[in-house]
Amino acid sequence: MSHASAFGLYIHWPFCVSKCPYCDFNSHVASHIDQTQWQNAYLCELQRVYEESSDRQLSSIFFGGGTPSLMPAQTVETILQTAQNLWGFRDGMEITLEANPTTVETDTFPNFKAAGINRLSIGIQSLRPEVLTFLGRAHSREDGLHALKLAQQTFERYSFDLIYARPDQTLDDWKDELTQALSLSGGHLSLYQLTIEPGTAFYKNKVPAIDEERGADLYDLTQEIMENAGLPAYEISNHAYPGQESRHNLIYWQGDDYIGIGPGAHSRLKNQAIHQIYKPDLWLEAVTQKKSGEQKRKRISTDDRAIELIMMGLRLNQGIDKSKFCSIIGEDIHSSIDEGGLNMLMDHKLIEWKESHLRATEEGRKCLNGVIEKLIKL
Repeated sequence: MSHASAFGLYIHWPFCVSKCPYCDFNSHVASHIDQTQWQNAYLCELQRVYEESSDRQLSSIFFGGGTPSLMPAQTVETILQTAQNLWGFRDGMEITLEANPTTVETDTFPNFKAAGINRLSIGIQSLRPEVLTFLGRAHSREDGLHALKLAQQTFERYSFDLIYARPDQTLDDWKDELTQALSLSGGHLSLYQLTIEPGTAFYKNKVPAIDEERGADLYDLTQEIMENAGLPAYEISNHAYPGQESRHNLIYWQGDDYIGIGPGAHSRLKNQAIHQIYKPDLWLEAVTQKKSGEQKRKRISTDDRAIELIMMGLRLNQGIDKSKFCSIIGEDIHSSIDEGGLNMLMDHKLIEWKESHLRATEEGRKCLNGVIEKLIKL
C-alpha cells in the first residue's frame, strides 16, 4: 500500500516582496537573505527527513510560500536534484512553483523551467487594476497578463488564482472578470472567496466581509460558468479540465502522506503530524546549529485521522473513497460516522453515496462545515 499511494514533498519559502493585507500565511518581508545558508538548510532537512521515509518514492513536489519565485533558480534546481537522488521520482512527476507576476519574477520563468519546474501557479488575484490596489498587490494588470502569456509560452501546465466575493462586488462584475480569466486559462483555476482572517491588515482595518447571500450567489455563478467552460470544481475552490487537477494538492485532500520542510511547514507521515519551527530566523538557526528544523510531532489517533480524512475528502467533488479510507484507518467508514446524521443528510440531499464514494452534493458543499458536524462522531 505505502508504495502505491501518492507521496509529496512541500518546500516552504517564507519571503515576499510585500505583505498583502488579506494574507495570514507564514510570509515575511526581509531586507537581506543569505541564499547560500538557506539552500544549505533545505538540503540538510531533505537528508534528515529522508531517513524516515526512505521506502517511498516522490510523486509531486510543491514550492509554496511566501513567494518561492524569489528563490534563485539554482537553489530550486539543487533541491530538486537532491530530492531525486534521495527518493527518486515517479513517472508523471508534478513539480509546481508558486510565482507572483512582478517583472523580477517573470524574467526568471525560463530558468525555473530549466531547473525542473513543470507546473507554475501564479498569484494573479484579480484582472482589475482597482481591485489589485485594494488587495495590496505589488503587480499591475499588465504585469498579470504578461506573466500569463509567458507562462503559456514556457510551461506545459500552469494555473492561476483569483479572489472573489469582495465587498461590493456584483454578479455582473465577476461574470466579466471570470470570463476573461477563462480566455487566459491553462486548464486550471483556483477561485477563492475573500475571507477576513484575524491578524491580517484587513481584519485590523475592519474591512467588511461580503454578505452571505451575495457570497452564495457568487459561488453559484462561479460553478455555473466553470462547468459550462469544461472546468468543473474538483475541490471547493479548484477547477480544472479533467486530467489537469493539482496532483500535489490531491495528496492533502485524499489523505496521503507528505513531507513538509521550511519554516512552519508540516508533514503527515506514518500517522504522525510533524511541525517545523514557524519563525524563519529561528528555523534557519535550528537547522544550521542542531541539524533539525522540527519543532514538535505527535501521533494522530485513529479517531482524529478519520475526522481529518472526512473533512478533507468531502471538499472533493468525488468525495471519500470508501476502500481507501478503510486501508488508511483499518476500519470501514461507517465506524467513524454518525448513522443518524448520515441518514438525515441523505434525506435532505446534502450527501450521497456514488458508487464507492461518499460525497457532498452541490448543495451540501455550500454548507460543508454543517454537513461535517452532523456526519462525524464527536
